[in-house]
Amino acid sequence: MSNRLSRRKFLTQSAAAVAAGPAVLPALGANNRLRVGYIGTGSRGHYLMNMMYQAVPQLVEVTAVCDTYQGHLARAKDRVQSVSGKTPKTFVDYRELLRDPAVDVVFIATPEHLHHEMAIAALQAGKHIYIEKPLAHTIEEGAEIVALAEKTGKVVQVGTQNRSNSLYILAKELVAQGMIGDVHYVRAYWYRNSLPDNPAWRYVIPADASEQNTDWQRFLGPAPKRPFDKRRYYQWRLYWDYSGGISTDLLVHQTDITNFVCNKRVPLSCVASGGIYRWTDPDDDREVPDTLSAIYEYPDRFHINYSCYFGNERFGYGEEFLGNEGTIQVLNRQIFHFWPETFRGKAPAHVAARKEMHLEIPGNDNNAVQAHIRNFLESVLGKAKPVAPARVGHEAAISGHMATLSYRHNKKVYWDEKTETYRFA
Repeated sequence: MSNRLSRRKFLTQSAAAVAAGPAVLPALGANNRLRVGYIGTGSRGHYLMNMMYQAVPQLVEVTAVCDTYQGHLARAKDRVQSVSGKTPKTFVDYRELLRDPAVDVVFIATPEHLHHEMAIAALQAGKHIYIEKPLAHTIEEGAEIVALAEKTGKVVQVGTQNRSNSLYILAKELVAQGMIGDVHYVRAYWYRNSLPDNPAWRYVIPADASEQNTDWQRFLGPAPKRPFDKRRYYQWRLYWDYSGGISTDLLVHQTDITNFVCNKRVPLSCVASGGIYRWTDPDDDREVPDTLSAIYEYPDRFHINYSCYFGNERFGYGEEFLGNEGTIQVLNRQIFHFWPETFRGKAPAHVAARKEMHLEIPGNDNNAVQAHIRNFLESVLGKAKPVAPARVGHEAAISGHMATLSYRHNKKVYWDEKTETYRFA
């Protein structure tokens, strides 16, 4: 069985939008600042706005915010007013925001099933985009975003902020220098836990949430139609219609940073398994697993062993890059360890001369997000190049989608880089 990429009608619909060729630098606002619009102002969008204000307040002016829940929209409006003293325009329909000429760049922080239509529309409208990972809800959708981004020349930064994390940058440098020797094996994991009264990804639903102040139809977008459901709206990560669960929300970060540190791209194959083992209350209608393991094989004899479980947090979140001459471990995005191999007391002189290295930078993920946003905005201004452009984000997402496909079909998945297609064993 194979799945070939479809070229949808957007390619012809966007022809007029891209006829002018590569993008030019935006005309800055009256205060020589980039004019920013936020599409999705829930927990992640709110966080990104705060990180942006902390990182580069001198570069930006938020002119528009958009959300389908009135409570989030009001909070975003208030936040902009409190920081800048100015009132942004507010929208429920993201298309209206994209039609606003007073917006140069947009941040898209919505559920992943909306990423494709929003990114395509933003590129067609001539906007530069910062988009949360995964790039899209399917491999095919991601490929279409990449094609249009590269055709328009607009800057796209995918929110895989580990690429802007100083500890992973250090890890990449040490691997390139040969400090851990040849690397054929990476172990990556993300473990969480919570009490029974706070099930994983069951975010608190606002007390005032109702069908009257929540635009359910715009939230559904291309997803199957169904009656209004608060849990699906506010806890969307738990349902296949809107999310890939662990595979695309967590795993993608770790396959992406493995690609970055070890100079890899897309795996040859993936086999994944797991299930709903931890959160089994009869009233819990979650669909995505809370337990997942995935094995990846890459070209050039390279392997990733990935695991995630929502019922124990002892080992936290991290990656271990296992070279034949040393090990690099990064934990919780803020702790770094390097150990040279000892070879049972018989290490070669060049390995024995290497010293252990241990660093801890509390709150380093916030630093990385700020650096990632700064890199995006400076790229828009022509002063830098994005560290996570659309193609890089797509390659990371392919790994996540392969795990989802393997898990849901209970089959091993193979990727053909030449044809950009997948097939099942």
